[in-house]
Amino acid sequence: MAFSGSPAEVAHGIVDANRYMVLATADNAGTPWSSPVYFAHRGYREFLWVSSPQATHSRNIAVRPQVGIVVFDSSVAIGTGQGVYMSAVAAAVDAADAEDVLAVFSRRSVTHGGRVWTVEDIADAQGVSGLALYRAVADEHSMLAKDGQPDHRVPVRLTD
Repeated sequence: MAFSGSPAEVAHGIVDANRYMVLATADNAGTPWSSPVYFAHRGYREFLWVSSPQATHSRNIAVRPQVGIVVFDSSVAIGTGQGVYMSAVAAAVDAADAEDVLAVFSRRSVTHGGRVWTVEDIADAQGVSGLALYRAVADEHSMLAKDGQPDHRVPVRLTD
């Protein structure tokens, strides 16, 4: 799907139209790992997902919270794709914030044919239920420049 408008409008369109983001993490030794995860967002700055605390990316976040994120449409023709790239800090959502964050996650889940999530569906970082709710807060966003230079990223300001 092609998006047009200002860089912020294009970035909003990409984030809103796609259901999965690629989450890039690294362990304590710096060994990289990437995982696609279904996500919801709040204000294009907070990105939310549910995962097992035992998943590699979750264990990596526990020891190294700095992550990279990209949201992109992989179905477009070669050379026409665009993505939103982010650096962020991630962590499991604590119990005090879980209900509020789950409401945001559930709204998007339901629009995509999923279900409403409750506090009983997830656990805290100890993973009692086998699932935990995670949040990454992006500190910068960028997109590829359309100037013909390969992998030339430019900052884009996203606000809700």
